[in-house]
Amino acid sequence: MSGKETFEAISGNICKVIKGQENAIRKLLAAFISGGHVLLEDVPGTGKTTLAKALAKSIDAEYRRIQFTPDLLPTDILGVSVFDQRDQHFHFHQGPVFSNILLADEINRASPRTQSALLEAMAESQVSVDGVVRPLDKLFFVIATQNPIEFHGTYPLPEAQMDRFALRYGLGYVRPEDEVQILSEQTARHPLDGISACVSRTELLDLRTQAFGIRISEELKHYIVSLIRGTRNFAGVLLGASPRASLALMKTSQVLAIFDGMEYVTPDHIQEIAVPVIAHRLMLDSQARFSGMTSTHVVEEIIKTVPVPG
Repeated sequence: MSGKETFEAISGNICKVIKGQENAIRKLLAAFISGGHVLLEDVPGTGKTTLAKALAKSIDAEYRRIQFTPDLLPTDILGVSVFDQRDQHFHFHQGPVFSNILLADEINRASPRTQSALLEAMAESQVSVDGVVRPLDKLFFVIATQNPIEFHGTYPLPEAQMDRFALRYGLGYVRPEDEVQILSEQTARHPLDGISACVSRTELLDLRTQAFGIRISEELKHYIVSLIRGTRNFAGVLLGASPRASLALMKTSQVLAIFDGMEYVTPDHIQEIAVPVIAHRLMLDSQARFSGMTSTHVVEEIIKTVPVPG
């Protein structure tokens, strides 16, 4: 299958379960194929967990879920070495991070120490335990969730952790007709029970390789850098986006081009994904926050002011 056909196969399969969220699925797959990770920030009940399960079933991936709580330890994520009395040796027992699709549910409920256990895994696709570096699977993908409304008993994600996520966005509520369809399709069984893998592991890795080969002109590279640099000089922004944001914006734009059946990136691809790639990496000063400014507003204003290559 072509890259576009592979995307349509996965997206169509997920749409059998998740109704009215085509744009959210497109963003999720853009992050996954580009090798990034996703933070889904939305209220409970909008389908975040179901989306992760649907993706895992669509690609026949190993799916693991961690419920983040204040008493969760780094070893609960990474694994632990246990002494075996029979052979008098320590043996490492892998944690849930050794999977393909890892759902970090309510990630902001764990302590910063536990949150940091994912830093190396997300940035370098490996974990270091007991002085041994253990590689993760090539398709390792973190989908983290957090509730943006409830803050009691939570720990804000530090900037270093936020920067590890390629995208942050929410699903939002679906249209009334889609919600009615959800009710109708779950009267007898859950739609998740009716889907199976539609693409192979080889096709996914091929799609990732194709994405890296999508052409992006020097002008568009300068455009991406201008957007990112604009966040560092914007009034009211204490901390702008890092070069990692530039890389994420370029890679996800390349994947979007494949999804559209194109061999090159356009400014539209960059603008489409700019807000979910950049906004969560910004830190605003107190005066800007109190005046009602948001990081999303900052990125949207920068998009309007930075000249688009002809």
